[in-house]
Amino acid sequence: MPSVISGSSRPSGPAHANLRNKPVNIDFQPPKTTSTVPRKKLSLPLLLLIAAALLLAIFSGREKPVQDLEARTEPAAVPHQPQQPPEIRREVHEGTIQPGDTITALLADFFSPAEIQNLSQKSRDVFPLSRICAGQPYKVCLLDGGFERFEYDIDRSEQLIITLPAEEGFDVSRVPIDYTVETDLVRGTIQSNLFEAVTESEESAELALALADIFAWDVDFIRDIRVGDSFLALVEKRFRDGKPAGYGDILAAEFVNQGQTYRAIRFQDGDNPPSYYDPEGNSLRKALLKAPLSFTRISSGFSMKRFHPITKTWKAHPAIDYAAPTGTPIKTVGDGTIIRIGYTRGNGNFIKVRHHSSLETMYLHMSRFAKGMKQGKKVAQGQTIGYVGSTGLATGPHLCFRMFQNGAPVNPQRIKAKPAAPVSAAHQADFKKLAAPLLARLSGEIPTLEARADKPAAAAK
Repeated sequence: MPSVISGSSRPSGPAHANLRNKPVNIDFQPPKTTSTVPRKKLSLPLLLLIAAALLLAIFSGREKPVQDLEARTEPAAVPHQPQQPPEIRREVHEGTIQPGDTITALLADFFSPAEIQNLSQKSRDVFPLSRICAGQPYKVCLLDGGFERFEYDIDRSEQLIITLPAEEGFDVSRVPIDYTVETDLVRGTIQSNLFEAVTESEESAELALALADIFAWDVDFIRDIRVGDSFLALVEKRFRDGKPAGYGDILAAEFVNQGQTYRAIRFQDGDNPPSYYDPEGNSLRKALLKAPLSFTRISSGFSMKRFHPITKTWKAHPAIDYAAPTGTPIKTVGDGTIIRIGYTRGNGNFIKVRHHSSLETMYLHMSRFAKGMKQGKKVAQGQTIGYVGSTGLATGPHLCFRMFQNGAPVNPQRIKAKPAAPVSAAHQADFKKLAAPLLARLSGEIPTLEARADKPAAAAK
């Protein structure tokens, strides 16, 4: 049996030569472990495939841990929210002009006296700020606590607007007041007087005054009214910012007095101011009103022999006394000119008006005169010239009304006044076209008009 050499000893001598021709089981560097799987030589394509796989794994391994780390460390993404603009704070301070109020007092918190003076100068040609009137509503609008806008109702038709643009100084303008207008049919029956009948119909006293003005030439609402009299009025009701804002025009009206029916249609004859006509086109206006007051009572009639309550003597009383509360407006019964105004011990504050060459009227015991009244001033029929009082020889507030024809006293209730001109021939067809549907609405044949948006210039006179 051949010999086997193990370990690291090198053969020497003749034995070395014999090893070349005989198999030898020699391991010069024996492995620490042995494998039962024999190694095979890998082909080139397989090596390339393995290399590619390794490269792919390397690059994939580099990205994934970073993504996982970001997922673990970064918060969840939040959708982008647009930045909200700062909230604008608006305030509106409303009020009513009080006696003694001035534009300086109203705007003193926002402007210096010099700035208000500049404002007054700029406003002079639009509306003089010295003419702001007690009782009129106003608004001061603020933006983030600063001045933005001032609004003042000049009258029922227009308002004054003051703004302060950024670089242009004050802007002053007067604009029509926008109203929503609804047409309604109002009716009532007299139990005491027209004023109470209107208020019992849940309407304002303003409507009663307007009705009295329409029929003032035919009906004496002091002396002629009877229980059971009735009225109808097709009237425009105005709304501002959703709230009632008074009345516009009375388009048509009817008043039944002691069985006599009077009807009125509002119509503008050409360029003339709007007026009221009966269904045939005759004017309701006459040269003289029936009475100088709208609602009151006669406390003493026309008499040539009356016992005077103060002097305790019998004297002529060629006048009509109207008892009324102090401050009740007194209206001139016709167009004319003031020929005397002043005060005497007996008459108190009085005014005398000449209407034409032969007719004059006097109004006595006034508490005060209306603004602007003076000798030589022209006054229009129905214009307020003073207010009821008890100056002079008077036991209480009342108006003593006197009329003179050719210098002699006459009973005002017996004067027949001439009517004004009827609708012109050129506009008769237009009047008939307008009057027919209005009269139908008064009789209930056609429903009232629908609501509409309107300007006060067309809704109030």
